[in-house]
Amino acid sequence: MRRAEWAEGDGGRGRHVHGVGGAERCAGLVRGGTGVRGVRPVRGSAVAARKHRRPAAAILAVVLSLLGATPTHAAPAPDGAKVQWLDRTTVAWPKGLGDPGRPHHLVHDGGRFTLTRQPGGLTEAQRAKYPNLAAGYDAYRVGARASEERTALRGALTAASDDGTTTGVQIAGILDDLYARPAAGARLGPVFRDGRPTLSVWAPTARTVALELDGGAVPMHRDAATGVWSATGPRSWTGKSYRYAVTVWVPALRKTVTNHVTDPYSTALTTDSARSVVTDLGDPALAPTGWRTLRKPKAVPLRDARIQELHVRDFSVADRTSRHPGQYLAFTDTSSEGIRHLRQLAASGTSYVHLLPVFDFATVPERRADRATPPCDLGSFPADSEQQQECVGRTAARDGYNWGYDPLHYTVPEGSYATDPEGPRRTREFRQMVQGLAGAGLRTVMDVVYNHTAASGQDDKSVLDRIVPGYYHRLLDDGTVATSTCCANTAPEHAMMGKLVVDSVVTWAKQYKVDGFRFDLMGHHPKANILAVRKALDALTPAKDGVDGKAVILYGEGWNFGEVANDARFVQATQKNMAGTGIATFSDRARDAVRGGGPFDADPRAQGFGSGLFTDPNGAPVNGSPAEQRARLLHDQDLIKVGLTGNLADFRFTDSTGHEVRGADVDYNGSPAGYAAAPGDALAYVDAHDNETLYDALAYKLPRTTSPADRARMQVVAMATAALSRGPALAQAGTDLLRSKSLDRNSYDSGDWFNAIHWDCRDGQGNGFGRGLPQAADNGAKWPYARPLLADPSLRPGCGPRDAASAAYRDLLRIRTTEPAFDRGAVSFPLSGTGETPGVITMRMGDLVIVFNAAPDAQAQRVPALRGTGWVLHPVQGAGADAVVKSASYDRGSGTFTVPGRTVAVFRQAFGAP
Repeated sequence: MRRAEWAEGDGGRGRHVHGVGGAERCAGLVRGGTGVRGVRPVRGSAVAARKHRRPAAAILAVVLSLLGATPTHAAPAPDGAKVQWLDRTTVAWPKGLGDPGRPHHLVHDGGRFTLTRQPGGLTEAQRAKYPNLAAGYDAYRVGARASEERTALRGALTAASDDGTTTGVQIAGILDDLYARPAAGARLGPVFRDGRPTLSVWAPTARTVALELDGGAVPMHRDAATGVWSATGPRSWTGKSYRYAVTVWVPALRKTVTNHVTDPYSTALTTDSARSVVTDLGDPALAPTGWRTLRKPKAVPLRDARIQELHVRDFSVADRTSRHPGQYLAFTDTSSEGIRHLRQLAASGTSYVHLLPVFDFATVPERRADRATPPCDLGSFPADSEQQQECVGRTAARDGYNWGYDPLHYTVPEGSYATDPEGPRRTREFRQMVQGLAGAGLRTVMDVVYNHTAASGQDDKSVLDRIVPGYYHRLLDDGTVATSTCCANTAPEHAMMGKLVVDSVVTWAKQYKVDGFRFDLMGHHPKANILAVRKALDALTPAKDGVDGKAVILYGEGWNFGEVANDARFVQATQKNMAGTGIATFSDRARDAVRGGGPFDADPRAQGFGSGLFTDPNGAPVNGSPAEQRARLLHDQDLIKVGLTGNLADFRFTDSTGHEVRGADVDYNGSPAGYAAAPGDALAYVDAHDNETLYDALAYKLPRTTSPADRARMQVVAMATAALSRGPALAQAGTDLLRSKSLDRNSYDSGDWFNAIHWDCRDGQGNGFGRGLPQAADNGAKWPYARPLLADPSLRPGCGPRDAASAAYRDLLRIRTTEPAFDRGAVSFPLSGTGETPGVITMRMGDLVIVFNAAPDAQAQRVPALRGTGWVLHPVQGAGADAVVKSASYDRGSGTFTVPGRTVAVFRQAFGAP
């Protein structure tokens, strides 16, 4: 997510680089070593703040004037919310807060509960459940019955001691203890039985909840055991808009207010998410023709998945052959350039399209008439001008573009991609999109963002927190909402937030036939929550649910940072912890080694294996001396070898220093490079929507004199390190076509001008390079490097290099997805060690030998162990589109493979060959 890419190792050293989603889209968090170097709001909540948030005084005025809020009593304002009510018997009280020798109480509307200090503090079980409280908190026993506690939780609550200390109380633990078990099986949102809808919402702390339906109000019944409020109505409710009127104590305001809120479990919405709509997703009217009998392409196991990451609007908004630019229905335009290219990729082995957020998000006006467009002739400005980004920025908050990592409703399709955002039409069109992708030979993955919301508190873009204040979001020790992800962090460790994650994913899988989920900032989820998602999906069967849940793939960002880092609050779903689960995490190790440096380098010219380090130096001081470059390149090759194995921790080989090591012994910025237990545990990639595209990174790093043809060849070499790995691999859509975003490293809100994919180079729009300097906010410091590059016409490739790169990449995909050796062959690197050639990696995998030659000149790789055996260039490459690779050769007498410069050649053993 491009808020603040975090790419961390197991040691918690924030490298903040992950490049495929993370924290940067919301907040440019930059972390070095073990400390935060800076926090700069960039997107997500920052965007929401610019568009929607009001000063606290204004919020209070609106609440008082519009909602008729009145205080229950004149309670004194406490100092934060530092006490945590953990369960029916225990309050955790910070050591040093107040005089422990004076009586302590929980003060509520009906009186107070006496607290009795417990010798020894929290129990062993409580410390295990709340490791962040184990050392710094005392335990106090609550003198109250469960019924009294339930009543107290529906009003004002303050922790106080007789020495005058007062503070607020965090209540998530006690709510889970009282309600979670009975509420676990509750069916929330609209549920239909015999055509009659029941609407249910979990609001255990609410005083009353009313259903505002079609202009009227309907009382709702509260179930005391679950905390769920429900109302059942006639069939005529179907299709009507509704909200909940939740009367609840809001600690931040010290008031009881009535919040008019949409349903967190909405299945449909009106335009701009103003109201929920009573909708049965099983209604045949919402199913496009052929939906019930839709046949998907054969499921590909995660370890073999080849994934294209794609934004709905990027895909088609600039495609002049699309009848539905920027919409779900663009995927049904079977003759468009975009669909034709996806079909080519699918025929070559791409198995999934990963869609950037398509759930309901907060930052785009859903009605086209309400959107703004840049008021400039953007094409008239010079290639290195500041004017394009300045003009795009004027309307960025009101245009039709955003990546969408600012969730509003988790289980409704985004309305801005529909032909009509009003009501359930978006449901039908989303399903048509899934059908269109299936028709192109591709399965569908959704990018899901359950780790934060667009806003919290009384913000008008806050849903969860206005229903159960203080529950759904993760609170810090002082009671403030954690924002390490950029925005208001949710708390999936709380039972009902965890349930929402599971229920939402299951709905997408069952009702929309989604084939996979990519979890944004998955490391901010408990491992147990992600495993619960896996278990729930595995229970879905074609006979019972219409889908095979076991075939649904799961992967996510396992970065380790923020208030949850190093398992501070729970066992996280991080790279290290998810090994062996069959749920993959993005691997930053080989990515950095291939590209060179990191996405947050001050000088973007740092080179790597795929960008000419040592073998084709660019002369930038950041790369060091030739000796330093050579040593770093050889270490990068070790990192890439580990990546090619699937990032296996236990894989053994000889490293560049001559030592026999395991993958886990190879250093990645102080953390183990190898962390996977099996090839499906780590997902390989060299670029994604975050950070510069691969083409743009190479534009910074390759020598300026590198020809367009050679740039294209280096692009393929870089992509091959992921495409030919043993585990799953992801590529950003358009990368095989040398896609550029004009050097924009954080294009989440940069509009169509910088983001659109230009599928056909013959349309005169190029590959996106040279469309002006990128947005100043995230790229201004690099403008001195960017300006001369953008002004150089030789860096804008023509059709020849683009077509050649795409064809060569597709040949490699075809080899990867058809050769059994990638699943069954033993992997080795026969030339590893102190004598390895800088810039060349030779890998043997079963009956294949693959030579990655990133050097500019032809390289001969002699493998003595293969002398006398027969090897030939793989027939796919032999008959393929790349004329250069066809000159690759093998000498049987010496066991030597000779491969042209900037080329990946795959050789297959020719048994019985002379």
